[in-house]
Amino acid sequence: MTTATPATEHTHSWLITLQFPVGNGFAIATRSGNSTFPPGSPREHAYLGIREWLARREPQLRDASVLFFSLEPYQL
Repeated sequence: MTTATPATEHTHSWLITLQFPVGNGFAIATRSGNSTFPPGSPREHAYLGIREWLARREPQLRDASVLFFSLEPYQL
């Protein structure tokens, strides 16, 4: 999700902040990255793909509550 082959340029940058249970309380994690999505892809597919990628890397984030999500074009 956040890596690309040398021939592929990133199309979007993203930032997500999640809250998840830890012990008797909660923790907050903010993650960011760059991804490549096909032209015309729905924003929802990008969001769900990012969430799934994060859950595979950090299982404690699988059922986390999203506090913030931003998806922006990679280039200014």
